[in-house]
Amino acid sequence: MPRIALATYDPGAAPSKDRDLPVLLAALTAAGAEAVARPWDDPEVEWGAHDLVVIRSTWDYSWRTEQFLPWVERVGKATRIANPVEVVRWNADKRYLGDLAAAGVPVVPTRYLAPGDSVELPSDRDFVVKPTFGAGARFAARYTPGEHGTAVRHLARMHEEGLTAMVQPYVRGIDVSGERALQFFGGRLLHASRKRAVLTPGTAYDADKVAHPDLTAWTPTEAELAVAERALTAVPDAPELLYARVDLVDGADGQPQVMELELVEPNLFLFLHPGSADAVAAEILSAARR
Repeated sequence: MPRIALATYDPGAAPSKDRDLPVLLAALTAAGAEAVARPWDDPEVEWGAHDLVVIRSTWDYSWRTEQFLPWVERVGKATRIANPVEVVRWNADKRYLGDLAAAGVPVVPTRYLAPGDSVELPSDRDFVVKPTFGAGARFAARYTPGEHGTAVRHLARMHEEGLTAMVQPYVRGIDVSGERALQFFGGRLLHASRKRAVLTPGTAYDADKVAHPDLTAWTPTEAELAVAERALTAVPDAPELLYARVDLVDGADGQPQVMELELVEPNLFLFLHPGSADAVAAEILSAARR
């Protein structure tokens, strides 16, 4: 019986936000696995006692990377971990968008501002500022050309914490066609979803945000599938991917481009696609037995 651990996080007194964990645990158990879910930072867990550790909802990792990435390394030495250590390390830093662009993948144009860099902000369009290490729109905000002062203070706060910032044009296509998330498992399309824009005008970077507003099921177009597959092909060690989520928006030309590529801990949205749970469990079991 394969022993599988699903790595999550401890939300403290708040209820867990991962609605998929109990569904996935039940599907794995029904498929013949001994499956448990444990917080990634629990010192009592013997990760090496499992045949496979699957990173699932470690949703506090982006502001704890100095602890999280060494944990991934340790688990990777003790047993198999998915996604692989090298992929997790590469994908945890959103400067991977530059690698995708260099490989010819259409991505949202991005500039990076590290602490100490001179600050130049767009003067002719709305723009977005967010950290290279971030999730759930944490430290992200949308600005107009007339809000440079607020954006500069935002950047200063991030730089004080040692964070490198990303500056991107606000992609107005998201207000029309939303953001589409194409979920892959075992190298095949599992399902897709769409949500409306997260960053609304006037919302402060440190305000709580709804990460997936108006989430609905979606059938991807051929163009969306083609861009997603190009992005996955450009990932280092892509044949080793167990799971992936490609988030797409429509650029100024109306064609899909990559907003983010989620290879660390993407929400699976099984609650939106209940028929996918068995397929996910089967792929996890297959990976554990390889």
